[in-house]
Amino acid sequence: MKLGRFSSNERVFYGRLEGDTVFELADIFNPEIQTEKRHALNSLTILSPCQPGKAVCVGLNYMDHIKEFGHDIPSSPVLFIKPSGTVIGCGDFIEYPRSSRRVDYEAELAVVIKKECRGVSASTAADYIFGYTCANDVTARDLQQKDGQWTRGKSFDTFLPLGPYIVTDIDPGKLDIKLYLNGVIKQNSSTSNLIFKVPELVAFISEIMTLFPGDVILTGTPSGVGPMCSGDLVEVEIQGLGRLSNRVRGATEIGA
Repeated sequence: MKLGRFSSNERVFYGRLEGDTVFELADIFNPEIQTEKRHALNSLTILSPCQPGKAVCVGLNYMDHIKEFGHDIPSSPVLFIKPSGTVIGCGDFIEYPRSSRRVDYEAELAVVIKKECRGVSASTAADYIFGYTCANDVTARDLQQKDGQWTRGKSFDTFLPLGPYIVTDIDPGKLDIKLYLNGVIKQNSSTSNLIFKVPELVAFISEIMTLFPGDVILTGTPSGVGPMCSGDLVEVEIQGLGRLSNRVRGATEIGA
């Protein structure tokens, strides 16, 4: 099932996508209950597919990415959090902050939580997962390195594109994951290369903090991360999930 969040004439709603038709839903977490309203997809604006209260992100979770940056293999997942204000949808602009001189792309698989999740086991983690979507963990790399910790470099508004849709019926264990910069492949890997798999991550994180419906877990990025510039088109493509496309614009373009 493919689900999304849309707007039409300034009205925002969730919907189930079938071909080029969107069937409006009263509640995305109960997609079997739909309203009588339907829309042509090309008449709608696609928004971020969910509105997470928090995005819990995993660093250093692909072996090739660890080698790329010369880090040691972590004995447990390395976590950080992106605030809700970082979230944008497919087609929205990534805004290049004035205070940074290097902003990087990071293609990631995102896990969307469907119900309150606290202290669950890896064996029951699937019961709490709603579906999956594409993510771009945008990072001000120079600020991350300058600060010695990751909060500022990861948390600028627009630094978490999500979408285009949530797919509920897919196995995340072996999906091709790619990133294109202006049409050129820069990242090319598979989720089979994750060090800590999705069930392990849900269990580990839920032992630390409660996850709520709509929260997302970013599972890490493979090798090939690199800088983006104003005007660039960056696209995350994950097998079975679609393509998340966003263009970069500089502070001078947004009147900052």
